[in-house]
Amino acid sequence: QLQASGGGLVQAGGSLRLSCAASGRTFRSDVMGWFRQTPGKEREFVASINPSGFRKIYSDSVQGRFIISRDSAKNTVLLQMNSLKPEDTAVYYCAARVGNNFYSRASADYNYWGQGTLVTVSS
Repeated sequence: QLQASGGGLVQAGGSLRLSCAASGRTFRSDVMGWFRQTPGKEREFVASINPSGFRKIYSDSVQGRFIISRDSAKNTVLLQMNSLKPEDTAVYYCAARVGNNFYSRASADYNYWGQGTLVTVSS
């Protein structure tokens, strides 16, 4: 299971750090990703990190503002979000891609999903 936390209300320009904790199995060998979703829209890719933590990709909308990282010892994945904008408001989900070492932007490639944490950015 994956448990996302760290969401909340923040003013534009502020920062939040999301955490995704894994339980029940280790995700150290899996690609991990963050996605977000707003009502009426499809789930949107945010960032992905490979098992070693050395390769990361970001969506164009968050590139340069968000940083994804992982702590394999703690079986967690973090998403540091800086310079937040109102358009970043969404429910954020962490996900794991099992059995493949290549990061992916496609939500269909991920096998395990957390329950989501709400991020609200006020203007």
